[in-house]
Amino acid sequence: MTTDSNHVHPVAPNIVDRDFQPAGKNRTWVADITYVATDEGWLYLAAVEDLFTRQIVGWSLSGRIDSRLVVDALEMAIAQQCPEEELIAHSDRGVQYASGHDQRLLNEHGITCSMSRKGNCWDNAPRESCLAPLKKELVHHEQYQTRTEARHSLFEYIEVFYNRVRRHSALNDQSPTQFAEAA
Repeated sequence: MTTDSNHVHPVAPNIVDRDFQPAGKNRTWVADITYVATDEGWLYLAAVEDLFTRQIVGWSLSGRIDSRLVVDALEMAIAQQCPEEELIAHSDRGVQYASGHDQRLLNEHGITCSMSRKGNCWDNAPRESCLAPLKKELVHHEQYQTRTEARHSLFEYIEVFYNRVRRHSALNDQSPTQFAEAA
């Protein structure tokens, strides 16, 4: 489990409120953290997915599960997508997302923070489905000796396969990149 919601940081309201059908790209991003086993220890992956296009628009890897992990993923998403206005970033209530570090970055870019209600799995559904294919299609079939080996494998999966090739039924059997280009 990667969510530590037992912290003193303020928690944002659930603005998304299970509205998982945004009107366009860069309207709702969902963020989550998962972990990958290596013989050297855990490697943590933070990912930001655009809920409209299903693209992983930002991601970060680290041997530490801290606020820097989620901030790096968010910074990548902002740099690549250049979101304009009315963007909501939805996550769980974990300490990494509630941290001042993450909240400052959201505020600097005018991004509204939304967090799931405590213990409500339905509020987390799109976030969970963001990283589930990665685990099922890649990670569960690998035994990584090093974190570097895992980094290369995850890069290939996210940037080459998932975003550009993997078809999604929710996108009329198009890849996220194809869908985004047509939108």
